[in-house]
Amino acid sequence: MMNLYNKTTEETIHDLQSHPSQGLTTAEATQRLAQHGPNELVERGLKSVWSILWEQLTDVMVVILIIAAVVSALLGEVSDTVVILIIVLINAALGVSQEYRAEQAIAALKKLAVPTVRVRRDGQTKDIPAPQLVPGDLVVLEAGNVIPADGRIIEEANLRVQEAALTGESEAVEKHTDAIAGDDVPLGDRKNMVFMGTTVTYGRGQIIITNTGMATELGHIADLLQDVDREPTPLQRRLEELGKVLAWIALLIIALVFGLGLFTSDEVSTLWREGASLLDYFRNGDMQELFLTAISMAVAAVPEGLPAVVTVALALGSQRLLKRNSLIRKLPAVETLGSVTVICSDKTGTLTENRMTVTLLDVAGEHESVAHLLQSDYDLVGAEHKSEARPPERSLAILLKASIYCNDGELTTNEAGEETALGDPTETALIVAAAKFGLDKEALDRQAPRVAEIPFTSERKRMTTVHEMAAPAANSVAPWASAPFVAFSKGAVDSLLDVATHVWVGDAAVPLTADWRTRIDQANANLAQTGHRVLGAAYRTLASLPSKKEMAAVEQDLTFVGFVGMIDPPREEVKAAVAECRTAGIRPIMITGDHPLTAQYIATQLDITRNEQVYTGQQLAKIDEAQLSQVVSEVSVYARVSPEHKLNIVNALQARGEIVAMTGDGVNDAPALKKADIGVAMGITGTDVSKEAADMVLIDDNFATIVAAVREGRTIYDNIRKFIKYILSSNLGEVLVMLIAPFMGLPLPLLPIQILWVNLVTDGVPGLALAVEPAEKGIMKRPPYHPQESVFSRGVGLEIALIGTLLGVLSVLVGYWGYDVARGHDIDKLHTLVFTTLTLAQMGNALAIRSQTESLFTLGLKSNRMMIWAVIVTVILQLILIYVPFFQNIFSTTALSFLELGVCVAASGVVFAAVELIKWQRRQSLAATG
Repeated sequence: MMNLYNKTTEETIHDLQSHPSQGLTTAEATQRLAQHGPNELVERGLKSVWSILWEQLTDVMVVILIIAAVVSALLGEVSDTVVILIIVLINAALGVSQEYRAEQAIAALKKLAVPTVRVRRDGQTKDIPAPQLVPGDLVVLEAGNVIPADGRIIEEANLRVQEAALTGESEAVEKHTDAIAGDDVPLGDRKNMVFMGTTVTYGRGQIIITNTGMATELGHIADLLQDVDREPTPLQRRLEELGKVLAWIALLIIALVFGLGLFTSDEVSTLWREGASLLDYFRNGDMQELFLTAISMAVAAVPEGLPAVVTVALALGSQRLLKRNSLIRKLPAVETLGSVTVICSDKTGTLTENRMTVTLLDVAGEHESVAHLLQSDYDLVGAEHKSEARPPERSLAILLKASIYCNDGELTTNEAGEETALGDPTETALIVAAAKFGLDKEALDRQAPRVAEIPFTSERKRMTTVHEMAAPAANSVAPWASAPFVAFSKGAVDSLLDVATHVWVGDAAVPLTADWRTRIDQANANLAQTGHRVLGAAYRTLASLPSKKEMAAVEQDLTFVGFVGMIDPPREEVKAAVAECRTAGIRPIMITGDHPLTAQYIATQLDITRNEQVYTGQQLAKIDEAQLSQVVSEVSVYARVSPEHKLNIVNALQARGEIVAMTGDGVNDAPALKKADIGVAMGITGTDVSKEAADMVLIDDNFATIVAAVREGRTIYDNIRKFIKYILSSNLGEVLVMLIAPFMGLPLPLLPIQILWVNLVTDGVPGLALAVEPAEKGIMKRPPYHPQESVFSRGVGLEIALIGTLLGVLSVLVGYWGYDVARGHDIDKLHTLVFTTLTLAQMGNALAIRSQTESLFTLGLKSNRMMIWAVIVTVILQLILIYVPFFQNIFSTTALSFLELGVCVAASGVVFAAVELIKWQRRQSLAATG
């Protein structure tokens, strides 16, 4: 681990063999990446295939099966032993395959969630994935960035870093470039270093990377950790609790089955009368069969595969969401998505295109539309546009220069030789507009380099930079021509008017009177009402460079120059997405830092609001919790809000029982994102902190993507419920078969091997096929369901009971017919008929249960090909078991006649028809209620 805190900046750069302005070359970076490895912590949380296999084999139910196999072997039942072990291995292989796929899917999603980093390579600023960082890289930091690796600060402007994750200190640490002498300096005192995993909370800076990956301070801590505990999802927890309840029920059922078997066995009764020993009992064939049957019933009764299938369904759903530009960072979010009742969205970039274009320049006495010079899209300055550039009027030039001096954006050339914009869309739009008038930002920055700054904050709503001015040209008429230093401010018009005392009019600065304030406010409001974003610009001349303590006073006595109007049009697809929200019972809310009139205009255009109520941050600050609760029930547009207000809005909505999705992109949005039921970060404009706090990242920053994700979330949750309904009704049918048969004078109707086979083939692939079922018709035309509702709600419990009972009764009746009527007490015929009926009936159940309301004939067989193949394969396997002599010997089956097989098929058709009848009644009920 390289410690460079006690060396000068020059020595640090020299030791790391980097260039202070050019950075590393691509070749050097590639070589160092091979030498040091990727900049990432070793993932210790992933399970190996062997650990997953061990977990499968040590599952309680599997252990019971293994014990059964051992007992069978000791009793000389070789065929039973072999078959039970084969079934154990097949079941384990399926479990390993499912869980390993889920692990890999989650790991792949995690890799996609890595942040990008802005570095200086080959003399150009580039955005690269954080894992590609190497020692010697120059990295640009801004407020909201998570530090990607350990580094030494070589430039900074009011840089503060939150290091609580490493040092435990709650206060952000002020950083600077000064070297610290001495050895073994504690981390908290290394003010010229930053460390991986900490967060920039204020200011900006540039660092040179000293250590990456496991060589970082955070990597040292990670190396001490052996395992990463993964919390189960809420649904998984509910299913695990359900499994425990079912296990107790299964024990009761096992006792009943065992007792009924003993009661009906003539051989056991004889042993009892003769006073046989315990060993004699267990050598008895009836007792052996009862023992294995009881164990098999335990396996059949408990849906031990539920948690694994749920994880697979969630992971596959996450991958489908990724194709829709939604990156799920936390699997529980998939469950909650389907229950969202309110979506609180930012405006810029989410509801709008985030492609700002300057359309109007306004200074006192001059109001010039420049739409004819600037296209509505990002029209970057290239050779083909240089001929359009023309010198602006003096006042407009002052406005444009102030706008691009106080500006962190830049135009750069990518690897394809195309000119691209880097930075905030608003700032790059200003640079493009200035370039159209022949003003080059790089040239202006060289003439008047930035020497200090006060970064933008959401509270002040402005930023200020201080520049050292070059000697003025002889004919210069700029108002700051003779000043050694000038401060330029850019931000909200009302914010600048609060700290301005003069306004630039024509050729001079005049006092900012009440009349001027009114005229400026009115012009600002007029623009905002048409959906424009308005940014004001101001300046102040300084006799000397202010110290850090004096910087706050720089934003006083400013001269207001004018303002720039920009338009960020609504995304075309958002209006349809908002309409879909409304039909789905989801309420859209806009929360923005923009002007109230701008917010109202865009919200009206998109049908987010149908009244003229807009609440501002100032209004929110003056009301209590009870009043806020009433406000959030009526108001759908919030403007000029701070991050604290966002958090309060989320709290108020949740207090009213709403399930809230909240979007955010800034470092200060993290609390609201964490508090929301679904935190949604912006993938393009979002800071690393917001992405870490979020449950989901929008890769395209598009509101319509949130709505698509909600649709997918509803589909996934519906499919999980279908699987639960299918597997529990099937298991209930199996248990009832064993309970009902003795009361009808029948021997145990299923052998242990047959029970295990039914459990294996019917719960496996058909169950997984339900997890990929397409969305229900009208899924976004119904209200959302609450995520904490019971798995048996909305009639699921009753349907499980009805279908399970029907499965069990029909199977026993078919078996009784074959045992007592068709062949006269042929026990192999009984086993085969019950075995086949139960298997085929579960296939009918699986086909019909695919939809809550739609008939299979409406859905069509091709809408879920995986289910069709699952049913076909299961039926073919069942036929092989009853007609191929080799398998007849193993599974104790006998060939069925055409009539007998037809009765089995007819019974499965009854189950299918019963589920279809339930759906028909549900459709009638929905039609009656409208």
